[in-house]
Amino acid sequence: MKKILIITPHYPPSNLAAVHRSRLFAQHLPEFGWEPIILTVHEDYYEETLDWNLHKLLPKGQRIEKVKAFSAIAGIGDLGLRALAHLYKRALQLIRNEEVEFLYIPIPSFYSALLGRLLHEKTDIKYGVDYIDPWVYELTGNESKHFKHWLTVKVAKFLEPIAVKKASLITGVAEGYYKGVQERNPHLIRQAVFGAMPYGGEKRDHEMLHELTLKPYLFEKKEGKIQLVYAGAMLPKAYQPLEAIFKAISDTKIAFEQLEIHFIGTGKSANDENGYNIKPLAEKYSLWQTIIFEYPKRIPYLDVLIHLDNADGVFILGSTEPHYTPSKTYQGVLSKKPILAVLHEQSSAVEILKFANVGVVLPFDGEAGLLIIEQTFMATWTQYQETLRLFTPQSVNMKSFEEYSARAVTKSLVNLLNQFTS
Repeated sequence: MKKILIITPHYPPSNLAAVHRSRLFAQHLPEFGWEPIILTVHEDYYEETLDWNLHKLLPKGQRIEKVKAFSAIAGIGDLGLRALAHLYKRALQLIRNEEVEFLYIPIPSFYSALLGRLLHEKTDIKYGVDYIDPWVYELTGNESKHFKHWLTVKVAKFLEPIAVKKASLITGVAEGYYKGVQERNPHLIRQAVFGAMPYGGEKRDHEMLHELTLKPYLFEKKEGKIQLVYAGAMLPKAYQPLEAIFKAISDTKIAFEQLEIHFIGTGKSANDENGYNIKPLAEKYSLWQTIIFEYPKRIPYLDVLIHLDNADGVFILGSTEPHYTPSKTYQGVLSKKPILAVLHEQSSAVEILKFANVGVVLPFDGEAGLLIIEQTFMATWTQYQETLRLFTPQSVNMKSFEEYSARAVTKSLVNLLNQFTS
Protein backbone atom coordinates (compact mmCIF):
# COMPACT_ATOMS: atom_id res chain seq x y z
CA MET A 1 0.00 0.00 0.00
CA LYS A 2 1.10 3.55 -0.64
CA LYS A 3 1.78 5.60 2.48
CA ILE A 4 0.32 9.02 3.14
CA LEU A 5 1.46 11.14 6.08
CA ILE A 6 -1.36 13.26 7.51
CA ILE A 7 -0.24 16.03 9.85
CA THR A 8 -3.01 17.14 12.19
CA PRO A 9 -2.06 18.67 15.57
CA HIS A 10 -5.50 17.78 16.98
CA TYR A 11 -6.78 14.20 16.78
CA PRO A 12 -9.08 12.11 18.97
CA PRO A 13 -9.40 12.30 21.95
CA SER A 14 -9.49 16.01 21.03
CA ASN A 15 -13.12 17.11 20.80
CA LEU A 16 -12.55 19.90 18.25
CA ALA A 17 -14.73 19.70 15.15
CA ALA A 18 -11.77 19.73 12.74
CA VAL A 19 -10.48 16.32 13.93
CA HIS A 20 -13.25 14.55 12.04
CA ARG A 21 -11.77 15.51 8.68
CA SER A 22 -8.54 13.59 9.32
CA ARG A 23 -10.32 10.85 11.28
CA LEU A 24 -12.73 9.97 8.49
CA PHE A 25 -10.11 10.13 5.75
CA ALA A 26 -7.79 7.88 7.75
CA GLN A 27 -10.60 5.42 8.45
CA HIS A 28 -11.35 4.74 4.79
CA LEU A 29 -8.01 5.29 3.02
CA PRO A 30 -6.78 1.68 3.48
CA GLU A 31 -9.75 0.39 1.47
CA PHE A 32 -8.43 2.34 -1.51
CA GLY A 33 -4.79 1.28 -1.24
CA TRP A 34 -3.38 4.02 0.97
CA GLU A 35 -1.94 3.46 4.44
CA PRO A 36 -2.35 6.58 6.60
CA ILE A 37 0.23 7.62 9.16
CA ILE A 38 -1.28 10.18 11.51
CA LEU A 39 1.21 12.66 12.96
CA THR A 40 -0.35 14.57 15.82
CA VAL A 41 0.38 16.14 19.20
CA HIS A 42 0.06 14.16 22.42
CA GLU A 43 -3.21 14.81 24.21
CA ASP A 44 -1.34 16.02 27.31
CA TYR A 45 -0.85 19.29 25.41
CA TYR A 46 -4.50 19.80 24.41
CA GLU A 47 -6.37 22.64 26.09
CA GLU A 48 -9.85 21.37 25.22
CA THR A 49 -11.77 18.69 27.11
CA LEU A 50 -10.76 15.19 26.03
CA ASP A 51 -13.35 12.90 24.46
CA TRP A 52 -12.34 9.27 24.96
CA ASN A 53 -15.59 7.98 23.46
CA LEU A 54 -14.56 9.66 20.21
CA HIS A 55 -11.24 7.86 20.49
CA LYS A 56 -13.17 4.57 20.47
CA LEU A 57 -14.30 5.32 16.91
CA LEU A 58 -10.74 4.99 15.58
CA PRO A 59 -9.97 1.74 13.72
CA LYS A 60 -7.93 -0.77 15.67
CA GLY A 61 -4.28 -0.77 14.71
CA GLN A 62 -4.35 2.68 13.12
CA ARG A 63 -0.84 4.12 13.15
CA ILE A 64 -0.66 7.33 15.18
CA GLU A 65 2.62 9.15 15.90
CA LYS A 66 2.50 11.69 18.75
CA VAL A 67 4.90 14.52 19.53
CA LYS A 68 5.32 17.09 22.28
CA ALA A 69 4.50 20.80 22.13
CA PHE A 70 5.69 23.94 23.88
CA SER A 71 3.48 25.42 26.58
CA ALA A 72 1.18 28.30 25.71
CA ILE A 73 3.01 31.53 26.58
CA ALA A 74 2.60 35.21 25.77
CA GLY A 75 -0.90 34.62 24.44
CA ILE A 76 0.28 32.04 21.87
CA GLY A 77 -2.09 29.13 22.34
CA ASP A 78 -2.38 27.73 18.81
CA LEU A 79 -1.28 24.12 19.07
CA GLY A 80 -0.03 23.97 15.49
CA LEU A 81 2.36 26.82 16.21
CA ARG A 82 3.43 25.47 19.60
CA ALA A 83 4.20 22.06 18.10
CA LEU A 84 5.60 23.21 14.75
CA ALA A 85 9.23 22.30 15.50
CA HIS A 86 8.34 18.91 16.99
CA LEU A 87 6.02 18.03 14.11
CA TYR A 88 8.67 19.03 11.58
CA LYS A 89 11.36 16.92 13.22
CA ARG A 90 9.24 13.76 13.41
CA ALA A 91 7.77 14.23 9.92
CA LEU A 92 11.27 14.57 8.49
CA GLN A 93 12.27 11.28 10.14
CA LEU A 94 9.21 9.48 8.81
CA ILE A 95 9.65 10.76 5.27
CA ARG A 96 13.35 9.88 5.20
CA ASN A 97 13.04 6.46 6.85
CA GLU A 98 9.86 5.21 5.18
CA GLU A 99 8.45 5.24 1.67
CA VAL A 100 5.96 8.03 2.24
CA GLU A 101 4.49 9.05 -1.11
CA PHE A 102 2.45 12.06 -0.09
CA LEU A 103 2.11 14.60 2.71
CA TYR A 104 -1.39 15.92 3.46
CA ILE A 105 -2.16 18.75 5.88
CA PRO A 106 -5.75 19.67 6.81
CA ILE A 107 -6.04 23.19 8.23
CA PRO A 108 -6.68 24.68 10.76
CA SER A 109 -4.31 24.81 12.56
CA PHE A 110 -3.24 27.11 9.74
CA TYR A 111 0.39 27.28 10.81
CA SER A 112 0.72 23.54 10.14
CA ALA A 113 0.46 24.31 6.41
CA LEU A 114 4.00 25.73 6.57
CA LEU A 115 5.26 22.20 7.22
CA GLY A 116 4.34 21.18 3.69
CA ARG A 117 6.63 23.77 2.15
CA LEU A 118 9.43 23.17 4.66
CA LEU A 119 9.41 19.39 4.22
CA HIS A 120 9.13 19.68 0.44
CA GLU A 121 12.22 21.89 0.32
CA LYS A 122 14.10 19.34 2.45
CA THR A 123 12.93 16.06 0.88
CA ASP A 124 11.13 16.97 -2.37
CA ILE A 125 8.00 15.19 -1.13
CA LYS A 126 4.75 16.22 -2.78
CA TYR A 127 2.25 17.81 -0.44
CA GLY A 128 -1.30 19.04 -0.26
CA VAL A 129 -3.25 21.43 1.94
CA ASP A 130 -6.90 20.82 2.81
CA TYR A 131 -8.99 23.86 3.71
CA ILE A 132 -11.52 22.99 6.40
CA ASP A 133 -11.83 26.75 6.92
CA PRO A 134 -10.52 29.64 4.78
CA TRP A 135 -7.13 30.88 6.03
CA VAL A 136 -7.49 34.41 4.63
CA TYR A 137 -10.88 36.01 5.10
CA GLU A 138 -12.56 39.39 5.01
CA LEU A 139 -13.14 41.07 8.36
CA THR A 140 -16.69 41.85 9.37
CA GLY A 141 -17.61 45.23 10.85
CA ASN A 142 -17.05 44.23 14.47
CA GLU A 143 -13.93 42.16 13.77
CA SER A 144 -12.22 45.03 11.97
CA LYS A 145 -12.27 47.02 15.21
CA HIS A 146 -10.16 44.46 17.08
CA PHE A 147 -6.39 44.49 16.69
CA LYS A 148 -6.11 40.71 17.20
CA HIS A 149 -8.44 39.94 14.28
CA TRP A 150 -6.71 42.53 12.08
CA LEU A 151 -3.29 41.06 12.89
CA THR A 152 -4.51 37.49 12.29
CA VAL A 153 -5.61 38.38 8.76
CA LYS A 154 -2.39 40.29 8.02
CA VAL A 155 -0.29 37.30 9.16
CA ALA A 156 -2.48 34.94 7.12
CA LYS A 157 -2.00 37.01 3.96
CA PHE A 158 1.77 36.90 4.49
CA LEU A 159 2.11 33.20 5.38
CA GLU A 160 -0.37 31.53 3.03
CA PRO A 161 1.59 32.22 -0.20
CA ILE A 162 4.71 30.81 1.45
CA ALA A 163 2.90 27.65 2.59
CA VAL A 164 1.16 26.80 -0.69
CA LYS A 165 3.82 27.93 -3.16
CA LYS A 166 5.03 24.41 -4.02
CA ALA A 167 1.81 22.51 -3.26
CA SER A 168 0.72 19.72 -5.60
CA LEU A 169 -2.82 19.44 -4.22
CA ILE A 170 -5.27 21.97 -2.81
CA THR A 171 -8.59 20.69 -1.47
CA GLY A 172 -11.42 22.06 0.61
CA VAL A 173 -14.80 21.14 2.03
CA ALA A 174 -16.29 23.29 -0.75
CA GLU A 175 -14.85 25.08 -3.78
CA GLY A 176 -15.36 28.47 -2.15
CA TYR A 177 -12.91 27.56 0.59
CA TYR A 178 -9.97 27.54 -1.83
CA LYS A 179 -11.26 29.86 -4.56
CA GLY A 180 -9.48 32.76 -2.90
CA VAL A 181 -6.27 30.71 -2.76
CA GLN A 182 -6.36 30.41 -6.55
CA GLU A 183 -6.97 34.13 -6.97
CA ARG A 184 -4.13 35.08 -4.62
CA ASN A 185 -1.75 32.45 -6.05
CA PRO A 186 -2.61 32.09 -9.78
CA HIS A 187 0.46 29.95 -10.49
CA LEU A 188 -1.22 27.13 -8.56
CA ILE A 189 -3.87 26.75 -11.27
CA ARG A 190 -1.17 25.39 -13.59
CA GLN A 191 0.84 23.62 -10.90
CA ALA A 192 -1.62 21.95 -8.54
CA VAL A 193 -4.65 19.70 -8.63
CA PHE A 194 -7.77 21.12 -6.96
CA GLY A 195 -10.74 19.31 -5.51
CA ALA A 196 -13.80 20.06 -3.37
CA MET A 197 -14.85 17.33 -0.95
CA PRO A 198 -17.47 17.77 1.78
CA TYR A 199 -16.95 16.40 5.26
CA GLY A 200 -19.21 13.46 4.56
CA GLY A 201 -21.25 11.49 7.04
CA GLU A 202 -20.26 8.30 8.82
CA LYS A 203 -23.09 5.87 9.52
CA ARG A 204 -20.93 3.88 11.93
CA ASP A 205 -20.74 6.87 14.30
CA HIS A 206 -24.50 6.78 14.78
CA GLU A 207 -24.52 3.02 15.28
CA MET A 208 -22.03 3.42 18.13
CA LEU A 209 -24.62 5.35 20.17
CA HIS A 210 -26.43 2.16 21.05
CA GLU A 211 -23.25 0.22 21.77
CA LEU A 212 -22.11 2.86 24.29
CA THR A 213 -25.59 3.29 25.86
CA LEU A 214 -25.28 7.08 25.99
CA LYS A 215 -28.15 9.21 27.29
CA PRO A 216 -29.05 12.90 26.72
CA TYR A 217 -28.59 15.25 29.68
CA LEU A 218 -28.97 18.87 28.56
CA PHE A 219 -32.74 18.96 28.27
CA GLU A 220 -35.74 16.68 28.76
CA LYS A 221 -38.59 15.94 26.41
CA LYS A 222 -41.67 18.09 26.97
CA GLU A 223 -45.16 17.10 25.95
CA GLY A 224 -46.60 19.45 23.38
CA LYS A 225 -43.21 20.87 22.40
CA ILE A 226 -41.29 20.44 19.16
CA GLN A 227 -37.65 20.41 20.23
CA LEU A 228 -34.96 21.08 17.64
CA VAL A 229 -31.21 20.89 18.14
CA TYR A 230 -28.56 23.11 16.61
CA ALA A 231 -25.14 21.70 17.47
CA GLY A 232 -21.80 23.35 16.72
CA ALA A 233 -20.08 26.68 16.54
CA MET A 234 -21.70 29.83 15.16
CA LEU A 235 -19.93 31.51 12.26
CA PRO A 236 -19.64 35.31 12.38
CA LYS A 237 -21.71 35.63 9.21
CA ALA A 238 -24.50 33.41 10.55
CA TYR A 239 -25.76 35.97 13.07
CA GLN A 240 -27.59 38.10 10.50
CA PRO A 241 -29.85 35.25 9.28
CA LEU A 242 -30.28 34.11 12.89
CA GLU A 243 -31.48 37.57 13.91
CA ALA A 244 -33.89 37.59 10.97
CA ILE A 245 -35.30 34.30 12.24
CA PHE A 246 -35.61 35.59 15.81
CA LYS A 247 -37.35 38.72 14.56
CA ALA A 248 -39.84 36.62 12.56
CA ILE A 249 -40.58 34.47 15.62
CA SER A 250 -40.95 37.52 17.86
CA ASP A 251 -43.37 39.24 15.47
CA THR A 252 -45.77 36.26 15.49
CA LYS A 253 -44.79 34.48 18.69
CA ILE A 254 -48.12 32.73 19.17
CA ALA A 255 -47.50 30.74 15.97
CA PHE A 256 -44.27 29.35 17.48
CA GLU A 257 -45.55 28.45 20.96
CA GLN A 258 -44.71 24.76 20.38
CA LEU A 259 -41.16 25.45 19.22
CA GLU A 260 -37.97 25.04 21.23
CA ILE A 261 -34.53 25.41 19.62
CA HIS A 262 -31.63 24.15 21.72
CA PHE A 263 -28.22 25.57 20.72
CA ILE A 264 -25.39 23.29 21.85
CA GLY A 265 -21.69 24.17 21.82
CA THR A 266 -22.22 27.66 20.42
CA GLY A 267 -20.20 29.50 23.07
CA LYS A 268 -17.30 31.89 22.82
CA SER A 269 -14.81 29.14 23.69
CA ALA A 270 -14.90 25.36 23.94
CA ASN A 271 -14.87 25.03 27.73
CA ASP A 272 -16.72 28.16 28.91
CA GLU A 273 -20.12 27.25 30.33
CA ASN A 274 -21.09 30.93 30.49
CA GLY A 275 -19.70 32.13 27.16
CA TYR A 276 -23.14 32.78 25.68
CA ASN A 277 -23.38 33.88 22.05
CA ILE A 278 -27.06 33.15 21.34
CA LYS A 279 -28.53 34.30 24.67
CA PRO A 280 -28.07 38.09 24.13
CA LEU A 281 -29.85 37.92 20.79
CA ALA A 282 -32.62 35.75 22.21
CA GLU A 283 -33.11 38.19 25.09
CA LYS A 284 -33.31 41.10 22.63
CA TYR A 285 -36.40 39.49 21.08
CA SER A 286 -37.81 38.10 24.36
CA LEU A 287 -37.31 34.48 23.31
CA TRP A 288 -34.80 33.35 25.95
CA GLN A 289 -35.76 30.22 27.93
CA THR A 290 -39.17 30.04 26.27
CA ILE A 291 -38.31 29.24 22.65
CA ILE A 292 -34.52 29.65 22.54
CA PHE A 293 -32.10 27.78 24.83
CA GLU A 294 -28.29 27.75 24.75
CA TYR A 295 -25.63 25.46 26.25
CA PRO A 296 -22.40 27.29 25.31
CA LYS A 297 -19.84 24.67 26.31
CA ARG A 298 -18.80 22.20 23.64
CA ILE A 299 -19.87 18.65 24.52
CA PRO A 300 -18.36 15.40 23.19
CA TYR A 301 -19.20 14.42 19.62
CA LEU A 302 -21.18 11.30 20.46
CA ASP A 303 -23.05 13.25 23.14
CA VAL A 304 -24.11 15.63 20.39
CA LEU A 305 -25.39 12.71 18.32
CA ILE A 306 -27.43 11.31 21.22
CA HIS A 307 -29.08 14.71 21.70
CA LEU A 308 -29.91 14.77 18.00
CA ASP A 309 -31.32 11.28 18.39
CA ASN A 310 -33.46 12.40 21.34
CA ALA A 311 -34.77 15.61 19.70
CA ASP A 312 -37.81 15.92 17.48
CA GLY A 313 -35.78 17.46 14.70
CA VAL A 314 -32.57 19.20 13.65
CA PHE A 315 -32.09 22.92 13.04
CA ILE A 316 -29.39 23.87 10.53
CA LEU A 317 -28.32 27.46 9.92
CA GLY A 318 -26.07 28.67 7.13
CA SER A 319 -24.40 32.04 6.70
CA THR A 320 -24.39 34.93 4.25
CA GLU A 321 -21.34 33.34 2.56
CA PRO A 322 -22.38 31.29 -0.51
CA HIS A 323 -19.71 28.60 -0.12
CA TYR A 324 -20.55 27.65 3.47
CA THR A 325 -21.94 24.14 3.81
CA PRO A 326 -22.47 23.24 7.48
CA SER A 327 -20.82 19.95 8.40
CA LYS A 328 -23.75 19.33 10.73
CA THR A 329 -25.82 18.71 7.57
CA TYR A 330 -24.38 15.20 7.35
CA GLN A 331 -24.99 14.45 11.02
CA GLY A 332 -28.54 15.70 10.60
CA VAL A 333 -29.33 13.42 7.66
CA LEU A 334 -27.80 10.37 9.36
CA SER A 335 -29.81 11.06 12.52
CA LYS A 336 -32.89 10.46 10.32
CA LYS A 337 -34.73 13.30 12.01
CA PRO A 338 -36.65 15.97 10.05
CA ILE A 339 -34.43 18.97 9.35
CA LEU A 340 -35.44 22.62 9.40
CA ALA A 341 -32.72 24.52 7.52
CA VAL A 342 -32.10 28.15 6.63
CA LEU A 343 -29.28 28.23 4.09
CA HIS A 344 -27.69 30.43 1.46
CA GLU A 345 -29.27 29.39 -1.82
CA GLN A 346 -25.83 28.58 -3.29
CA SER A 347 -24.79 26.29 -0.42
CA SER A 348 -24.36 22.68 -1.54
CA ALA A 349 -26.34 21.66 1.56
CA VAL A 350 -29.54 22.86 -0.15
CA GLU A 351 -29.22 20.18 -2.81
CA ILE A 352 -28.09 17.54 -0.32
CA LEU A 353 -31.17 18.02 1.85
CA LYS A 354 -33.50 18.22 -1.12
CA PHE A 355 -32.43 14.89 -2.59
CA ALA A 356 -32.29 13.22 0.82
CA ASN A 357 -35.95 14.15 1.33
CA VAL A 358 -35.24 14.93 4.95
CA GLY A 359 -37.00 18.17 5.78
CA VAL A 360 -37.66 21.77 4.79
CA VAL A 361 -35.16 24.33 3.52
CA LEU A 362 -35.61 28.10 3.44
CA PRO A 363 -33.02 29.37 0.93
CA PHE A 364 -31.92 33.01 0.91
CA ASP A 365 -29.57 35.14 -1.17
CA GLY A 366 -26.94 36.37 1.28
CA GLU A 367 -27.44 39.71 3.02
CA ALA A 368 -29.87 40.75 0.31
CA GLY A 369 -32.16 37.89 1.30
CA LEU A 370 -32.46 38.61 5.02
CA LEU A 371 -35.82 40.30 4.58
CA ILE A 372 -37.07 37.17 2.79
CA ILE A 373 -36.23 35.17 5.91
CA GLU A 374 -38.27 37.54 8.06
CA GLN A 375 -41.21 37.43 5.68
CA THR A 376 -41.30 33.68 5.00
CA PHE A 377 -40.01 31.97 8.14
CA MET A 378 -43.50 31.53 9.60
CA ALA A 379 -44.69 29.85 6.38
CA THR A 380 -41.58 27.66 6.46
CA TRP A 381 -42.36 26.73 10.07
CA THR A 382 -45.93 25.78 9.10
CA GLN A 383 -44.58 23.61 6.27
CA TYR A 384 -42.10 22.01 8.66
CA GLN A 385 -44.85 21.11 11.15
CA GLU A 386 -46.69 19.29 8.37
CA THR A 387 -43.46 17.52 7.35
CA LEU A 388 -42.93 16.50 10.96
CA ARG A 389 -46.44 15.01 11.14
CA LEU A 390 -45.87 12.80 8.09
CA PHE A 391 -42.18 12.05 8.62
CA THR A 392 -40.76 8.57 9.20
CA PRO A 393 -37.06 7.52 9.25
CA GLN A 394 -37.82 5.31 6.24
CA SER A 395 -38.75 8.39 4.21
CA VAL A 396 -35.11 9.57 4.19
CA ASN A 397 -33.53 8.82 0.82
CA MET A 398 -30.26 7.34 2.03
CA LYS A 399 -29.36 6.11 -1.46
CA SER A 400 -29.09 9.71 -2.67
CA PHE A 401 -26.88 10.43 0.33
CA GLU A 402 -24.30 7.76 -0.48
CA GLU A 403 -22.16 10.16 -2.51
CA TYR A 404 -21.81 12.29 0.63
CA SER A 405 -20.69 9.41 2.84
CA ALA A 406 -17.22 9.59 4.39
CA ARG A 407 -16.24 6.58 2.30
CA ALA A 408 -17.29 8.25 -0.96
CA VAL A 409 -15.54 11.48 -0.01
CA THR A 410 -12.33 9.55 0.75
CA LYS A 411 -12.58 7.84 -2.62
CA SER A 412 -12.67 11.30 -4.22
CA LEU A 413 -9.48 12.21 -2.36
CA VAL A 414 -7.80 9.02 -3.55
CA ASN A 415 -8.75 9.79 -7.16
CA LEU A 416 -6.95 13.12 -6.79
CA LEU A 417 -3.91 11.54 -5.12
CA ASN A 418 -3.59 8.94 -7.86
CA GLN A 419 -3.20 11.67 -10.48
CA PHE A 420 0.34 12.46 -9.45
CA THR A 421 1.61 9.48 -7.46
CA SER A 422 3.08 6.29 -8.87
